Amino acid sequence: MSTNQLFYMYSFAERLKSARKMKGWSLQELADNLPMNISRQAISKYEQEHMKPTGEVLIALAKILEVKPDYFLKESKIVLDAVEFRKNKLPAKEEESIKERVKDFLERYLEVEQLLNINTVFANPVKKLVIEEVEDVEAAALQLIDKWNLGYDPIPNVIEMLEVNGIRVIELEAPDEFDGLSTYVGKIPVVVINKNYSVERKRFTGLHELGHLVLTIADGADKERICHAFAGALLLPDDCLEKLVGEKRNNIAPGELVNIKEQFGVSIQAIVMRMKVKHIISDAGFNKFWRTIAKNKKEEGLGSFAGREKSYRFEHLVYRLAAEEIVSMSKAANLAGKKLAAFRDEFDALK
Repeated sequence: MSTNQLFYMYSFAERLKSARKMKGWSLQELADNLPMNISRQAISKYEQEHMKPTGEVLIALAKILEVKPDYFLKESKIVLDAVEFRKNKLPAKEEESIKERVKDFLERYLEVEQLLNINTVFANPVKKLVIEEVEDVEAAALQLIDKWNLGYDPIPNVIEMLEVNGIRVIELEAPDEFDGLSTYVGKIPVVVINKNYSVERKRFTGLHELGHLVLTIADGADKERICHAFAGALLLPDDCLEKLVGEKRNNIAPGELVNIKEQFGVSIQAIVMRMKVKHIISDAGFNKFWRTIAKNKKEEGLGSFAGREKSYRFEHLVYRLAAEEIVSMSKAANLAGKKLAAFRDEFDALK
């Protein structure tokens, strides 16, 4: 499927509704924030195509909603498939805001690829495997590692690895209650991660969401638990954990866990869960650990991975557009979602 087949025609009314939802505002909140006297009812009529705004109102809407006026005039819009939220503790308005921001980013991302004639085809390396229980993820993880040539050393940058293999990764500013989500746009897989989380949490979330995208999970199976185990199996694959801690343990020292965390970029809680799945740690040792860590779920003072988790691909492609003068500097900044001056400074960093 080519990139331009993923776009669907929408009206000004839909674009206005999307911009409002990106802000997380109700109709009344938008009316209250406008610098002119526009009622909730009037905005509702705009969104139902019962009335058109004047040019002055259109400019005011764009400014308060933090979009360019031509945002409302675009003819393309992304349609997401079913969305898998990692957690479900978000208010409905926040979920809508996240989904609309994902759509906005993907519109720009796919437009950039279209301008560069890039048409990446994603191939699921484990589509023929059916996962019925947690133990089944081991075979799936090993098959994916083999197909993607990942090896058994620590993954330097999970986000970059996902992007290299055809997955679009988006980092969003979001509240703590949001870990991540996964979805498809046509045949393009998408993973969204909370930009504010620790590097270890980003790595785990990225691979957890990968599980939602590629695993065929049997009806009635615990999807979240299976995707957790899949992430752990990719971060600490095959028998590398046994080589580090041994085959059977009654207890494990915090220092051991910190060393593994710093080397493999996986939280100590995920390490112990992996030990549990692999039947390495005793029930007593496992319960003792969770009683201890309960007071420090953020693992403050317990080491950190030295690497970075960052999405580079989109930014690189926008710079390429500007460098090759395929689009103007202003258009490139717009695609990047940045102000022209800030984009120009980044683009001309060597100066």
